[in-house]
Amino acid sequence: MKKKKRTTVMAAAFAAAVLSTCANAAPSSGQTPDRLSIVCTNFPEYDFARQIAGDKADVKMLLKPGAESHTYEPTPEDIIQIQNSDLFVYVGGDSDEWVSDVLSSMDRSGMTIFKLMDQVKTVEEEIVEGMEAEEESEEEEEKEPEMDEHVWTSPANAITIVQNMEQAIEKLDPADQEVYSRNAKSYINQIQNLDRQFKDVVSHSKRKKLIVADRFPFRYFCEEYGLTYYAAFPGCSTDTQPSAKTVAFLTDKVKQDGIPVVFHIELSNGQMADSIAEATGAKSELLNALHNVSDEDFKKGATYVSLMKHNVEALQEALN
Repeated sequence: MKKKKRTTVMAAAFAAAVLSTCANAAPSSGQTPDRLSIVCTNFPEYDFARQIAGDKADVKMLLKPGAESHTYEPTPEDIIQIQNSDLFVYVGGDSDEWVSDVLSSMDRSGMTIFKLMDQVKTVEEEIVEGMEAEEESEEEEEKEPEMDEHVWTSPANAITIVQNMEQAIEKLDPADQEVYSRNAKSYINQIQNLDRQFKDVVSHSKRKKLIVADRFPFRYFCEEYGLTYYAAFPGCSTDTQPSAKTVAFLTDKVKQDGIPVVFHIELSNGQMADSIAEATGAKSELLNALHNVSDEDFKKGATYVSLMKHNVEALQEALN
């Protein structure tokens, strides 16, 4: 699948310039020398890490609340934060394609690196009927298949990730192992409760189909609960403007199947979902993919669990 070219050369240049003078820099402001430093690229990792670590670590999210995750580029300050971290957590897919260049330019001997896509079984990003696929060059066609990076959207995957992240943190700070274990178990219990709620909604639903008039980062979620779907774009598509053909296809699906809710994802303008909803009498609704959160939600203390609770309610309405 064709992906937007990212300025990894710029990121590497930042790393080379900054680290040549700052390799031994003291922790930056807000970071306490005697506490673990954990740096995460996006919101799900950040939330998992802070839930496990509690007050035993300084946890930072590089992606600013409200920002688009797929176009993020690290600043020199971000690179210093990564270099000075004890644990660096990233997804490993298209949105984090800059990471390999940055890591290759720095001394990693004092760092533990935790990649989300290495923690669970991944699947290829797929194109379903009606979805707009981007054209591929010959070079891109020869590359290995693009794996879907949105592993956290499945609560079962989230549980595995939290368990493995807890182990990584405990190795860095064995003295506080009991604290990390207790925190992780508590949060896993909350995610397990979410899983039970999703299973209950799906098992008692009238239909098993979702319409997402937006990018589609929910493949792991749908496979977990046996749902089918139609959507406008793949999860990491660079396109945001649908063709008339795509809008017509999704509109027809909503009409034919009597779909009551058309979804859009967070930080999207929702215009396509609104347009289809207006044409069909359906409701336009948010389905959180949790790449990131708004600044308002971040300040209110939104978590993976709280955002997924909204999805339980939204799913119940959409499937009935």
